[in-house]
Amino acid sequence: MQTYPACGLRCEEVPGHPDFVGLGDIAGIEVDLRYASSANFFGKNLYAFLDCAWLHKDAAHALARAAEALQAARPDYRLLVLDAMRPQRVQQMLWDVLQATHLRQYLADPANGSIHSFGMAVDVTLQDSEGQEVDMGSGFDEMSERSHPEFEAQLLSQGQLTRQHVAHRQLLRGAMLHAGFMGIPHEWWHFDYGDSAKVRAQCQRIL
Repeated sequence: MQTYPACGLRCEEVPGHPDFVGLGDIAGIEVDLRYASSANFFGKNLYAFLDCAWLHKDAAHALARAAEALQAARPDYRLLVLDAMRPQRVQQMLWDVLQATHLRQYLADPANGSIHSFGMAVDVTLQDSEGQEVDMGSGFDEMSERSHPEFEAQLLSQGQLTRQHVAHRQLLRGAMLHAGFMGIPHEWWHFDYGDSAKVRAQCQRIL
C-alpha cells in the first residue's frame, strides 16, 4: 500500500526549482543512472518517464567537491553517478516488491523516507580514463556481503576481496568523506549528505 507523505514536491516539479541542481551541471562527474535503464537488480527501467538526474543543491555542491578531491588524488579517475534523486513513489514500489524478503535490509522504509527521496543521497563508483568502471569487488546493487564495507577486512582475509578492491573503495570513500558525505555499512556505493534526521525534518521530499 502506498504511503506517500501529505506534502512534498512532485518529481515533475523539480526541473527549474531553485533548490535542485541537474547532474549535468556538476563538474567532474559522469552519469549513468541504472534505475533509468534495465541495468539494475530488477532488470527494468524503474524511472520510466521520470527525470531523476537531480540532487539537492547542497548535495550537488558537495559532489563537485568530491570530484575535485578525487581528481587531486587520481587524475585518471572520475566519479560515476549510478543513482541520485529517487522519488518516493519509486521507493515505495521497491519496498512493496521486496516485501517478505531479506533484501529489504538494503532499502530505507518509505514511511520514514529514503535520503535519496530528498535528493540528498547519491550512489557512485569510480570510472577510469577509458570510460570503464573500476573493479570494486562487487557490482552496483549486488545484494551480498561482498558489498558491505563493514565486512571488508574479513572478506579480504578470506580472499573474497583483493587489496586492490579495498584500495579502490577507500579511494572513493576518501573523496566522498572529504566533501562531507557519509557512507553506510552495507553498500560501498551509497553516500548520504547531511544529518538524516535534519534532512527528513527540513528538506522537501520528492514524490
